[in-house]
Amino acid sequence: MQKLGDFKLPHFFNYPPYFTLQPIRDTREKQVQLWKELIIDYCKTQKVFVIGPEEEFPLFSNPVIERSLSHDAREVFLSALVQEGRAEWVDKGHKKCLILWLRIQDWADCILRFVKDNGFEDGVLTVEEIRSGIDSRGTELHGMDRTILMKALKLLEHKGKATIFKGTSADDEGVKFSA
Repeated sequence: MQKLGDFKLPHFFNYPPYFTLQPIRDTREKQVQLWKELIIDYCKTQKVFVIGPEEEFPLFSNPVIERSLSHDAREVFLSALVQEGRAEWVDKGHKKCLILWLRIQDWADCILRFVKDNGFEDGVLTVEEIRSGIDSRGTELHGMDRTILMKALKLLEHKGKATIFKGTSADDEGVKFSA
């Protein structure tokens, strides 16, 4: 089985037709499903949060079989993730795609578990402490994309479980969690 760093690639990755959008509907649906799963799995294990369809991305080409996904194929696969709620286009021109290997609600749940597990209920943390602090090391939160973190925190705020405090800069925004 071929690997990309420490990531094991699925067997279809060495099958040239999967790098070309398939014209038969049933075959294309299977192709799209396989690519969606591959993109989510890769992004989760490698902690990748943003993909650009026009950028070099390790999954979009396979030098072993000398194949690359076309721009159209990349856009089809990423758009399928967007339709499923597993990604969001960052811009109207579809230049960047935010990959949600956990949905925003799942990220919010993860944050609440982190807060509870570390005794931060009724406490205040900075946004940066949540995504890069000592206490977040070894958790899914460590190194997470700031945009996703803010969306999850805003969801928690909307549900009355957190209050976001604006600082003078993005680095000193704080969050108070409610028990």
